[in-house]
Amino acid sequence: MTFRSFLLPPGTLPDARHLLTARALRAFGDGFVSLLLPYYLTLLGFGAWEIGLLVTATLLGSGLMTLGIGFIAHRHSTRHLLLLASLLMAATGLAVPVLSDFWPLFVVAVVGTLNPAANDVTLFSPLEQTLLTRATSATSRTALFARYSLIGALVAAIGAQAAGIPDFYARDGYSLLPAVKAMFLLYALLGVASFVLYLRLSPALESQRHEQPVPLGKSRRIVYTLAALFSVDAFAGGFAVQSLLALWLFQRFDLSVTAAGTIFFWTGLLTAFSHLAAAKVAARFGLINTMVYTHLPANLFLILVPFMPTLELALLFLFLRSALSSMDVPARSSYVMAVVSPGERPAAASVTAVPRSLASALSPSLAGALLAMSTFGWPLVICGVLKVAYDLTLLRMFSAVKPPEESGR
Repeated sequence: MTFRSFLLPPGTLPDARHLLTARALRAFGDGFVSLLLPYYLTLLGFGAWEIGLLVTATLLGSGLMTLGIGFIAHRHSTRHLLLLASLLMAATGLAVPVLSDFWPLFVVAVVGTLNPAANDVTLFSPLEQTLLTRATSATSRTALFARYSLIGALVAAIGAQAAGIPDFYARDGYSLLPAVKAMFLLYALLGVASFVLYLRLSPALESQRHEQPVPLGKSRRIVYTLAALFSVDAFAGGFAVQSLLALWLFQRFDLSVTAAGTIFFWTGLLTAFSHLAAAKVAARFGLINTMVYTHLPANLFLILVPFMPTLELALLFLFLRSALSSMDVPARSSYVMAVVSPGERPAAASVTAVPRSLASALSPSLAGALLAMSTFGWPLVICGVLKVAYDLTLLRMFSAVKPPEESGR
């Protein structure tokens, strides 16, 4: 098997390579920004409560923009929307280093593309998922989404490791704050590089041979139900987004940002390779079963993390959680694309993606308040309990709603 055939499953158009590469660039930026954002805000003198509010603002802004994309995508070129999003990413990276006051940073958090999570919760995701679905066949869809998730998680792990670069500069006598600001400028350059990649997408992805995007119609009920369930999962996840998990490790175990970067590098690797396994597990057991039965034990591991008396034991359960917690990501994306009509896919992708940012925007400020009062890790416990409830509800409501490729089982 060649690298090219591994990267693109059978029946996939070459354009998918540009989308996967853009995902990698964005993931690298998200990887170091998710750790440097709370660190940078700490250097500016902000406390856990204020950091939680700014993280909430990033997720709230992403959710509102993603929701807006879902309602206008049928009237605009998906490629053009991606080009605009990449320019917004570049502008975000340029704005953050020149600001130091809370309210200007709050505005950038709302309207920009900062991503405090390990996974992709920005407006890019539903647009790219729509084009990826058009670029492959139904039988290869889950495999392509698994590669999309794998690349995102793997490169985000490398990005998390890169968050330690400012510390190395500081050891050589350079000022730490300018080094952190330079990383946000790198984030802006990644936005420019993404813009170039989107320019290279073929118009064939939006030609008349594809069913043209339309607003949600006959699939409205199932999409809204899934969105409501995903909102529970996303609200829970907001208590343990990577930025706040890093903040908890800083507080509880007095870790440096370099040590935290190394930890999230390894958790990211475990997450990345679990995505590959997800495609094979889903092919055998079904998409819903894969989403639920890999997620449940991961959430139980997360609940146990704050009860661990040492860093080593806490990391053990974090690593176990990382090996399972994201196997549902490619399965979820593939499931949404499979159970709606082709023309409804842009709207469905956006509406079901919104909870990953909009609903999760409500919980980081609560988590920040809890961390300001105690270093125990109550946000992790709350996150795990809510996610268990989501898993059981999803299984009960959708175990009988099968995508076309599973209908014969």
